Amino acid sequence: MAETEAALRTLAHNVRAARTRAGLSLDELGRRAQVSKGALVGLEKAQGNPNFATLVRLADTLGVSVSALMEGRAEGRVRVVSTDTLAPLWTGPRGSEARLMLTTSGPAPVEVWRWKLEPGEEYPSHPHQAGVVETVSVTSGSMTLVVDGTEHPVEAGQTATYDGDTAHTYRGSGTGTCHLIMTVHLPPGPGSTA
Repeated sequence: MAETEAALRTLAHNVRAARTRAGLSLDELGRRAQVSKGALVGLEKAQGNPNFATLVRLADTLGVSVSALMEGRAEGRVRVVSTDTLAPLWTGPRGSEARLMLTTSGPAPVEVWRWKLEPGEEYPSHPHQAGVVETVSVTSGSMTLVVDGTEHPVEAGQTATYDGDTAHTYRGSGTGTCHLIMTVHLPPGPGSTA
C-alpha cells in the first residue's frame, strides 16, 4: 500500500509540474486530454486511480512520455528494471497485461514495454501525437496488429513498425499466450535540436 501511495504522489507531482511547464490550466488540460477537471484535481492531489488510457492521453497532451509522469528522479547512469517489480498499467479480463519497463532519456525518448496478450483479448489504443512511431517484436505466440482498420498478423520472431498517430489495436491470436516487446519512439520535446 505504501508503494501505491508513493507512486500516486510521484504521479501527482509530475502531472502538476508538466502542466505548469506547458502553461495549461486544469480546465484546458482536461479539455485537450478529454479528462474531467475533477479527475485532474484528484490526480494532482494524489487521489484516485487513473487508468492506462487516461495516463496516455495526459502524456500525449503534455508532450511527455507515460513514464515521465510516473517515474521519480533518475538514480544513476545505468538502470536495470525487473518486470516483477512493476505493476501492470493495463490488465485484461483474460490475463493480458502491459508493463512500462522504462523510458530512455534524451531529446527523443523511447518507452520500452512488455506485453502479454491472451488469445482473443485486445487493447484498442487511441491515436497518439504526431511523430510517435511504435514497434512490436513478438517473442512468442502470435498477435494481430490492427492499424487504420487493416489487420496485420505478427508471429514470433517478427517485428512490425507503424506510425502511432492513427487508431491501432493489439490483439492476441492463435492458441497460446503472445509475449511481445513494444517500443514507443516519442518525437523530440520542445527546445530539442534533434
